[in-house]
Amino acid sequence: MNYQQGLAFALEQDRVDLLKDFRNKFLIPRHNDVDVVYLCGNSLGLQPVSAEQYIADQLNTWKNLAVEGWFQGDDAWLSYHKQLLPSIAKIVGAHENEVTVMNSLTVNLHLLMVSFYKPNSKRFKIIMEGGAFPSDQYAVESQVRFHGFDPKEAVIEVFPREGELTLRTGDIAQVINKHAPELALVLFAGINYYTGQLFDMEAIAHEAHKAGAYVGFDLAHAAGNVPLKLHDWNADFACWCSYKYMNSGPGGISGVFVHEKHFENTKLDRFAGWWGYREDKRFLMAPGFDPATGANGWQVSTCPIFLLALFKASMAIFNDAGGVDILRGKSVALTGYMEFLIKEINKQQSEEVFKIITPVNPQERGCQLSVVCKRNAKVIFKHLADNGIIGDWREPDVIRLSPVPLYNTFHDVYLAVQHLAAAIAN
Repeated sequence: MNYQQGLAFALEQDRVDLLKDFRNKFLIPRHNDVDVVYLCGNSLGLQPVSAEQYIADQLNTWKNLAVEGWFQGDDAWLSYHKQLLPSIAKIVGAHENEVTVMNSLTVNLHLLMVSFYKPNSKRFKIIMEGGAFPSDQYAVESQVRFHGFDPKEAVIEVFPREGELTLRTGDIAQVINKHAPELALVLFAGINYYTGQLFDMEAIAHEAHKAGAYVGFDLAHAAGNVPLKLHDWNADFACWCSYKYMNSGPGGISGVFVHEKHFENTKLDRFAGWWGYREDKRFLMAPGFDPATGANGWQVSTCPIFLLALFKASMAIFNDAGGVDILRGKSVALTGYMEFLIKEINKQQSEEVFKIITPVNPQERGCQLSVVCKRNAKVIFKHLADNGIIGDWREPDVIRLSPVPLYNTFHDVYLAVQHLAAAIAN
């Protein structure tokens, strides 16, 4: 796209945007009686207008049917989660039986590591990206300690080269190959939360398997943001939250992927629960765990219907929009436009006052740009918030801005960068 400065360009792009009506399907917070410019979907997506009705429907079922709601009605709770699986499978690039919804992200990461982190005296190491989200770091450290190993020896972090901000795929492969004889698991984010770098998951999975290790992905910042092909990439497992780009509400339900090649592997351990028991015999209450077929066999606890209802409201919007592949085009355009405008500020200042640390290549990033503020970073962030521009602050000097294609506009991006320019000028 040939980006241009000026308000007229932004308004024209919004006028011809085929997805422009989807903004009306979300509730935009207000600031001084006008809609905020909400660029924080990488932390919490906006509430769908329909969410209240979806919750009300299930409250009415509870009111009118009580326990019979598990078995009666079009939305019987016993199979309610299955309504979400076709949509989720499309979003992460999986077969329908390879995905399910359950628990929260870090809980699912632990449960999947029960199956896919099987260390022994020879293979016990885990490779992950340096600077991974702290929750992943804590989960990995605790798993390693649980198995009797020292995280200082067992956890190998891959950092960018000196003077660089993001990882090279070749360097990741080199570290995997270096530790191959001792490697049990490669665990990477799909997108690094801090830099916004989108990793080459297909290449990472290939190198991990070549080294004889399992590979899994935390897709918290990737699911619903960028196209994924977990099945084709041959990932062993993945998990994600749904409250960022998939707008399921604070603490929303998580999802998991398990590749179908593992379904018949009886040697995989798992922590079992009644909800993961095979459905046709679940109510016989028999001793001995007999798992449900597919990823549903990794479920543990009863599905939280109200969380599922919120997620279902958002998935209906994704389906109407045509899925992530359709959204991706607008996402690339919005993020590119923001990058263009920020670079124009630097030109006007005759120095790089705002340094974008997210990769320049659109194929190596999603919606997010992480921007280092080289002058008065906290003051600039406060200026944005005081003027209704909602981004995300990360110490010591990074503002993360994420234009989400379902509800953000080119006008949003224009206004946000105008306020960045005003803040630095002052």
